[in-house]
Amino acid sequence: MLRCACVGSPNKVKTEADSDDISEHPRDDKSRTYLCTVCHKRFTQRHNLNVHRKRHTGENVYSCTLCEKRFSYPNNLYSHMNIHTDKYKCTECDKCFHSRHHLAIHRRSHSGVKHFECAVCSKRFTASTHLVLHSRIHSGEKPYKCHVCEKTFSQSSNLHTHMRVHKGDKPYYCPYCGKLFKTNTELKSHVHIHTGAKPYSCRHCSQRFTWHNQLKTHLLKSHNEGTWLTCNICQKKFSHSCYLKQHLLRHEGVKTYVCSQCAKRFCTVQELKLHQLVHSDYKQFCCGLCSKDFKRKLYVVQHFKKCSVKLRFSGI
Repeated sequence: MLRCACVGSPNKVKTEADSDDISEHPRDDKSRTYLCTVCHKRFTQRHNLNVHRKRHTGENVYSCTLCEKRFSYPNNLYSHMNIHTDKYKCTECDKCFHSRHHLAIHRRSHSGVKHFECAVCSKRFTASTHLVLHSRIHSGEKPYKCHVCEKTFSQSSNLHTHMRVHKGDKPYYCPYCGKLFKTNTELKSHVHIHTGAKPYSCRHCSQRFTWHNQLKTHLLKSHNEGTWLTCNICQKKFSHSCYLKQHLLRHEGVKTYVCSQCAKRFCTVQELKLHQLVHSDYKQFCCGLCSKDFKRKLYVVQHFKKCSVKLRFSGI
């Protein structure tokens, strides 16, 4: 059984390669003289190193003509096209994959078999790659760095998505309201608001949910299924790694996001967006009973409860 070996103090975050990050080591094999100073992988040709460096910078130059998803390498684009042709399709949930290997790993999710266990928190996974990514939560390793703002990421896919912040790229379009999104996952989650769909159902009870994270939290709280993630500083528990990461930023005092209007700083982009409403007169939430407008969803929810009580007692 493979266990997570990332125990102890976090690994030092690797820094982005300089413009002159191609070096030779005289004692190494002459056939692999080109070294990436970010991850220390070696290559036989300078061209291969330059192509490899796109993995760290988030540069994607190969675009899919069907869904506009972009890739760093042509072979990744070629594999991606298999999704559109349904070549590797799961017979149980109709989800499509790049390759036979990824389909085989996915099928384990239906069987419930999880061979790979984290040595730190005992969480189990269907694939070793999932365990490797999870282990970075404990080790703090973030090998992928944005060359614009120097923010680091544990996964290359997160870096690629982040780069759209600097480019202003939002290729995914909602057919209901026209809102644009950076990722297809964000679009799919958003569309549920318009359709009212609740595709995630609990296997223990009749409850259904709009988003997967709601189902995961429900399983933990109501059925004790899954593993809570615990802050090693204050022992507070979280259902999702993203919430734990945000929480740890507060302990570290890291406030990356800065308001352009007043220079106030925040730990998360969500907090920044909520704050920016202070500087705006835009009120996007409306009470369906009295048509009063509000800046924040929380305010209209609170108002709606009071408004419905007033109408009920007034006999309207």
